[in-house]
Amino acid sequence: MLKRSFGVVAVTAAAALLLAACSSGSDTAASEDTAAAAASGLACVILPDSASSPRWENGDRPALKEALEAAGFTTDIQNAEGDTAKMLTIGDQMLASGCNVMIITDYQGAGAQVAAKSKAQGVPTIAYDRPIEGVDYYVSFDNVTVGTLQGEGILKCLADAGKDPKTAELIFLDGDPTDGNAAMFAEGYDTALKAAGVEVDKAKLGAKRPDGSWDGAKAGTNFEQALTANGGKVDAVVSANDTNAASAIAILDKNKLTVPVSGQDASKEGMNNVLSGKQCMTVFKDYLVEASTAAELAIAILKGETPTTNKQLADGTPFQAADPQALYADAASLDGFKQALDRSGLTAADVCTGDAAAKCTEIGLS
Repeated sequence: MLKRSFGVVAVTAAAALLLAACSSGSDTAASEDTAAAAASGLACVILPDSASSPRWENGDRPALKEALEAAGFTTDIQNAEGDTAKMLTIGDQMLASGCNVMIITDYQGAGAQVAAKSKAQGVPTIAYDRPIEGVDYYVSFDNVTVGTLQGEGILKCLADAGKDPKTAELIFLDGDPTDGNAAMFAEGYDTALKAAGVEVDKAKLGAKRPDGSWDGAKAGTNFEQALTANGGKVDAVVSANDTNAASAIAILDKNKLTVPVSGQDASKEGMNNVLSGKQCMTVFKDYLVEASTAAELAIAILKGETPTTNKQLADGTPFQAADPQALYADAASLDGFKQALDRSGLTAADVCTGDAAAKCTEIGLS
């Protein structure tokens, strides 16, 4: 994960420079003014929910808070908890409190309304993890690459199971269609699968590709209905994240089936399922990279600077992209598992339970 050091160093360096300025004995008054100005900068962050992934509260919140406050700025970080009306209310309250930069992870389109109000009040906006039309900047992982890794994972695990992807029965559990990232994930895995001869067209797949969702319970219901409609036949599940994957796996377990299932987020349950042999792979997205990158952009904005980015979206929005990593139940993924555990505040003991214990011993995860 080469980009991790870039984001961390950039934020650390910004904090160090600020502290150095504040400690200069040659111009105490100027230093005090600089510190006061920095402290007056308010960075507002709205997270989407707690249900779709544990990352928002366990990973992103503390990482964003630490990086922004280490640079001397004040933070207001709140979670909409899967409620669009609450997201709008939070946004209004934050703007009324005097936000100087607004960082938003969209939830079902509500983020676009918050961004529009922010921009109308002259507050710069950063879309975090999920794209939002009309923002000033977008920070996320390369989401098409995330999907490509998932598609390649399904193909690899089908091959390991001796299944021909052209004739395999696949059921898709896409992400929420109102989330722009879900479309990018799907673009990635659809492209990889289609190149191998897999049918990906929703209209042709019918019940095998139900409407997407980030709600785990809904994904489970969708999967069970799709499995029933397909006569109980399934060779792999193309799941957009670990939460949807876990719901599918619960249904597979109930039907005494084990097939390749993709995922992402390297959640506690996701890693356990991978190591237990119930999930083909997960995609680890280092929250620290994403959070420190967003913080770096916000810090530059709060200091009156113009941030630079490494990509742009099709609509021209400046986009700072980070690299994801595929994790499989093998020794090659050992470092990735260790890093994912560290980022989530977990230990090997948290995921090496039940059927996963033997695989953890085999690959040296302890």
